[in-house]
Order: sequence, then C-alpha cells, then structure tokens
Amino acid sequence: MNLGRRTVVASAAALWFGWPRAFAQTGAAAPKVRNIAVLQIELLDDQNNPLTKAAQEVRLRKALVQLRQELQERQLYRVVDAAPTQALQERLRAQQEFFYRCDDCAAQVGQQLGVDLVMTPWVQKVSELILNFNVQIFDVAAGKVIFSKSVDMRGNEDESWMRAVRYLVRDMAEKRAINPGYGQ
Repeated sequence: MNLGRRTVVASAAALWFGWPRAFAQTGAAAPKVRNIAVLQIELLDDQNNPLTKAAQEVRLRKALVQLRQELQERQLYRVVDAAPTQALQERLRAQQEFFYRCDDCAAQVGQQLGVDLVMTPWVQKVSELILNFNVQIFDVAAGKVIFSKSVDMRGNEDESWMRAVRYLVRDMAEKRAINPGYGQ
C-alpha cells in the first residue's frame, strides 16, 4: 500500500475506531493525555426557586461525577482528584462569586495539585426550560484559558442534565479524534 493510501486508511480508522486504536494500528505515538482537575459545577440561578433547589443540588453532584468519569473513560484527560485543595477552593470562593470568572483561582488550585489543566464547569439557569452547561479549561503553565464550550439544555430535569454532559464529552472526543490538540 502506498504512503498516501495508508494515510487515508489511518485517518478513516481514527474517525471510525478512535485515536487509541488508530495509533496502535499505524505505529504512531498517541497524543499525550494531560492531567486535569475538574472543579465543582457552579450554578448561576437568578430565579433561586426554592421548589427546585434541592433537586438541582443533587443534579450538580451527579453531573460532576458523570463529567469526571466520562472525560476519564474517553481518555480525553487524566482526571485528578481536586479534593486535596478543598480548603483552598473554599477560601477562594469566599473571595470570588464564581470560579470561572477567576483565572487566578484556577491557577492556584492547579499549582497546588500539580496538574496541567483546571476545568471550571458551570450551569447558567435562564429558566426552568432553558439552561446552559458550560466548561472552561485553564492551562496552568500558560496562565490562561485555552478552551471554552457551552451546551444548551432544555428542561431542568435529571435526564436533560445527563444528556448535556454526555453530549459535551462526546463532542469533545469526536473533535479530538479529528484534531488531537482540541481542548488541550
């Protein structure tokens, strides 16, 4: 098989099977999987509806577990436990309303954990029907945000939150298969 055809076959395999298998088949080195700390999901809720508050707290915790797990399972990142920085995070949260608005907060958490990247996720609740799931990735060494992504959700229900996280991670994985630097 000539080199041009081999490249086309390898590219098709990468899209079909995903990068890890394609690299194993072609003998090329797989892209480095960077380590990331995924912080708590914050909620921007101007409505502050007491009837949905308890359910939303549960959704926030479940969505965080799902987000960390899916990022790890798809080998997009090596997810590092952020719990050792809990005291630091609480101190910084007392100074800043939201982590995603504070690049220095992400830098401090990332430096203390010794990770490459810090993900700050948040959900913006416009109404009970319209919500947005957002993530921002801060590169600790570069000292800047390198990635932002938003997914619309329809309905403030368990299933819509799960679908939003699933779609966000799946879309990142599909784009990473085409462009290894996506989200890096």
